[in-house]
Amino acid sequence: MTAVKATPTTPPPRLPVRDKAAAGDRGWGGVSPMLTRLAAEEATGVLVRERGSLHLVDGRVVHAESPSAPGLDLLLTAHGTLGTEAWEAAARATDDRHATTRLLLDGGLLSPGALELCHLGALYDAAYFVLAPSSTPGRFRYGVTHPLGGVRPVPVAALERETLRRRDLLHRVWPDAATDGAPLVRADPVAPAPVTPRQAAVLDRVDGVRTATDIARELGRRAYPTLLDVRRLVSAGLVSPRPPAPLAAAPAVTAPGPGVTPVLDVVDPDITLLKRLRDALEAL
Repeated sequence: MTAVKATPTTPPPRLPVRDKAAAGDRGWGGVSPMLTRLAAEEATGVLVRERGSLHLVDGRVVHAESPSAPGLDLLLTAHGTLGTEAWEAAARATDDRHATTRLLLDGGLLSPGALELCHLGALYDAAYFVLAPSSTPGRFRYGVTHPLGGVRPVPVAALERETLRRRDLLHRVWPDAATDGAPLVRADPVAPAPVTPRQAAVLDRVDGVRTATDIARELGRRAYPTLLDVRRLVSAGLVSPRPPAPLAAAPAVTAPGPGVTPVLDVVDPDITLLKRLRDALEAL
């Protein structure tokens, strides 16, 4: 029996490899491979990551939420688009059959155009933080739905492209991301640069305590545009992250004076035995 040795005519194609150096120069590290897989399998549920969550229906994102971004309720009620009482009443009345947004639309309290605009703004805003590079793995819960319901589903590919575009834009304006989450302080430039009215509103709220997210919530604005305003103010020399507080100096230790018995901080379990030995020696 003769063995036949087969040789491949062409080598297999190389697997795609992410250019880590280029990603580092841009200030981002990619998006979630898990999200891409969930989109391909048209999954329904919620993807939970370190900085928030994405709700999917049939592989499309219908809702996003993050502690770093104001929610849809704040964006709708902050500037009079919808009354706070109307939102709270619809949220209380929501059950498994009626989404909060559907109740508002059916009751004529909210127009479809205003809802779609605020919904997409809140979704892309929160997704920017949810899809940030993470040190912990994400997890997906199949079948979980959100009471807001799907106003306008967003394809995962479109969400990833927009997230990467926003990262690149922030990096071009100011490459240091420390300004995104740190308390902000005002600088005292010799010749202050002119600012837009929008940036002036942000600058007025810089007090050494508020972060960019705090300012966004107070103004009723989306978080990402506020990050962009803050980085432009930093680039202009008007704002900077608050420096960390100096470490407190350790108290000086001085030797006890003559005739002063030092105080023991830790009780020695054998102190009674040592005292007896000392008394015995003094009696000799």
